[in-house]
Amino acid sequence: MEIKKLNKKDFPKALLEIPQPPEDLWIIGELPKPASAGGENLIYLSVVGSRKFTSYGKESCEKIIAGLKGYPIAIVSGFAMGIDTIAHKKAMQTGLKTIVFPGSGLSDEAIYPKTNVRLMREVVENGGCLISEFEPDFKATTWSFPMRNRLMAGISKAVLIIEAEEKSGTLITARLATEYNRDVLAVPGSIFSSNSKGTNRLIRQGATPVTCAEDVLEALGFEKPEDEEKQAKLFLDLSPEEKKVVDLLREPIPRDDLIRAMKMPIPNANAILSIMEIKELIKEEMGEIRLNT
Repeated sequence: MEIKKLNKKDFPKALLEIPQPPEDLWIIGELPKPASAGGENLIYLSVVGSRKFTSYGKESCEKIIAGLKGYPIAIVSGFAMGIDTIAHKKAMQTGLKTIVFPGSGLSDEAIYPKTNVRLMREVVENGGCLISEFEPDFKATTWSFPMRNRLMAGISKAVLIIEAEEKSGTLITARLATEYNRDVLAVPGSIFSSNSKGTNRLIRQGATPVTCAEDVLEALGFEKPEDEEKQAKLFLDLSPEEKKVVDLLREPIPRDDLIRAMKMPIPNANAILSIMEIKELIKEEMGEIRLNT
């Protein structure tokens, strides 16, 4: 695939406004242009998270991005294994364009991680692009990832953190987003999960908690869909485990009773219920869980 060096006049305007703008930019594919650049009315949303993701993080990422279908949003991420890769793949499956900022140059020999070479081609084929400030043959280093994080934060209107440990590099992107006056959104997680310590701390510090796609849309300035329409769509796509929970909730049930009725290991049951709460399929009120209809 052809690697092109962008002229300064073609740099994304938002990147020229950050404290340390890039000197050079190389690109494969075409940059989806926002309205401010005379293109589609696109909004850039960075989605980042842990490399060592949990099933909760994966499903949260996929469900939130799936809920953005049909909106003029481009997903920005860093190409790392884990939540970044999940975000790129789900964006394309949903029909959204995606922008990749790897921590390396863009040549086949340098691109990192090597396992994502096929994904790189899929991104371009689906109307997205890869962008790097590093020379095409530059190989990733420990310092190149924090450097590219500033570009991801800088180009985006908001940054969504899915999962992050307390000392995760993902939090660098969140800090930069705050410094650049971008919105920081975070998915809350279990107090028992190390992967949620970083996101929960971000929320304590003022990040917007996100439990569904509608929260993201609201943060980006879109109007929320009608509640009835939203719920109808949610209940169309249930996993077998979720269908079982719906069947059990013919009437409100205390959480402990529901977990026993699910007849599965408690951690698994809690994970399913947490995901269903994020999707707004169920809610807990007065010590009982009920369908959110």
